[in-house]
Amino acid sequence: MPSDFFGRIVFILQLYGPSFLSGAGKTMAIAIVGTFIGCIIGFAVGIIQTIPVIKSDNPIKRFLLKLLKFILNVYVEVFRGTPMMVQAMFIFYGSSVLFGINMSTVFAAYFIVSINTGAYMAETVRGGILSIDQGQTEGAKAIGMTHFQTMVNVIMPQALRNIMPQIGNNLIINIKDTCVLSVIGVVELFYATKGVAGAYYTYFEAFGITMVIYFILTFTCSRILRYWEKKMDGPDSYDLATTDTLAYTSGMVKFPDPKEKEDK
Repeated sequence: MPSDFFGRIVFILQLYGPSFLSGAGKTMAIAIVGTFIGCIIGFAVGIIQTIPVIKSDNPIKRFLLKLLKFILNVYVEVFRGTPMMVQAMFIFYGSSVLFGINMSTVFAAYFIVSINTGAYMAETVRGGILSIDQGQTEGAKAIGMTHFQTMVNVIMPQALRNIMPQIGNNLIINIKDTCVLSVIGVVELFYATKGVAGAYYTYFEAFGITMVIYFILTFTCSRILRYWEKKMDGPDSYDLATTDTLAYTSGMVKFPDPKEKEDK
């Protein structure tokens, strides 16, 4: 074991580099898949939460809709109001004790991150939907669209741009928060680092490497998502494309210059 700090860093990377890479790969896989599934859950819950309850509706429909909204609100509040580490312990061990379901650590990791992200995304989606002008919803319903058609074709394409930054934030948070899954034995980056650090008692060096890896992962994802947001914004300036020649704003009509007439 080298005596200097950087020498120990090089020694650890040479000996345990594959362990760090494997842990980082598992961390990214859990974060990306969990965020993707969580977004699907969040979109579904957010759309349901914005379904209007009208007095003229069937009483059974109103009752069922209110009951469903209540259950979804409980889900959102519970998973937003408790730490992911506690959720991991409760779900992983509780599912075995209460229901006899023995989850694998990998399945539990994806499941826990997905439903946790879904709770946060549900509120983000609900806020994004409410940020769109109410007149667009009224206009869509005026031409006969259902609530689902209005959400899919009119509201969500606009709300998606507003909530894109929060989707990126959730991904970055999940990359970091996967470390709490080590409490149920998920071999992600933090878990792998503990094993490396304990082998030679090089905690400072090992976790220094891990901190750099986490930063590289989050910074790279942040730049990619920022680029994606700019692409969604479109160009800063553009010409109106139309087949009506009277509607063109430039390049279609050239008015004669009075000076040219005088020269003739």
